[in-house]
Amino acid sequence: MKPGKTVAVVGDGAVGLLGVLSARQMDAERIITMSRHESRQKLAREFGATDIVIERGDEGVGRIKELTDGIGADSVLECVGTQESMMQAIHSTRRGGYVGYVGVPHGVELNGEQLFYAHVHLHGGPAPVRRFLPALIDLVWNRKINPGKVFDLTLPLEQVAEGYRAMDERRAIKTLLRP
Repeated sequence: MKPGKTVAVVGDGAVGLLGVLSARQMDAERIITMSRHESRQKLAREFGATDIVIERGDEGVGRIKELTDGIGADSVLECVGTQESMMQAIHSTRRGGYVGYVGVPHGVELNGEQLFYAHVHLHGGPAPVRRFLPALIDLVWNRKINPGKVFDLTLPLEQVAEGYRAMDERRAIKTLLRP
């Protein structure tokens, strides 16, 4: 992603919200976040989102195209890992643009011919954390970013199952467990 570009983020969980924060740190001019949850939309805006799209599937793609004058986003972060989210990301990307999939794919199958004609760059895999960690720690330490805001529920370790349930039911973005 280059400064001044348009980024779309598919997914409003912790990964997607931190994708918004990352796009802002990389000087994206416009950050479109796909979210249906008011609390997550608020945090996305705080992290740097300029636009919120609540639609999904073809309607969501259409809304992103509308926001980008029919072109699509320069880069799209796919932060969910489902078939629908992957296709939404690919179809929301401008021709020659980039899709970074950071949501671990589960059950995703790509049609080679469709991908061929989509004319997008598709990149995914685990992040090389060690490469970025020193600079990120510096940003957190100097209070330039606060990624910890995704932890919106704190529970004792004994309630780990409730923490996962809260995240699964979208009552929490991320659960922080304490002793």
